[in-house]
Amino acid sequence: MANLNNSLASAMQLSGAIGVAIVDIESGMTLAQAGGGDHLNLDVAAAGNTEVMRAKMRTMSDLDLQDEIEDVLITLGKQYHIIRPVRTKGGAGLFLYVALDKSKANLAMARHKVAEIEKTLTL
Repeated sequence: MANLNNSLASAMQLSGAIGVAIVDIESGMTLAQAGGGDHLNLDVAAAGNTEVMRAKMRTMSDLDLQDEIEDVLITLGKQYHIIRPVRTKGGAGLFLYVALDKSKANLAMARHKVAEIEKTLTL
C-alpha cells in the first residue's frame, strides 16, 4: 500500500494536479484516490472514464488493431484528463486517471510523469 500511496502523492505533485485515482476497468470503482474535493468528484469521473476505456478497447478490437493503449488524453476548456492503463505486476484491468488544471499544467511533462508513475506502480 505504501507504493500506491507514494504513487498517488507523486501524481498530486504535478503542476496543476486536481485529482488522481487508480480505477478498476471492470467495475469502474476507484481502488485509491487523492485530491478531487470540491473541484472534481473522482468516483463519478472514474466511472465515466471507465466507459471511455471500454469503448476504445472495443473499437481497437473491432478494427483488429494489434496494439496497446499508451494513454488517452481528454482536453477540456479548463482541464486535461489523462487515462493510462496499468501494465505493471498486479495492475491488469486497472488504469491510472489524472485530472489537471489546464492553466497550470505542462501537458508534455504531465504525460511523461504519469508514464513514470505507472511503470513503478506495484499493487
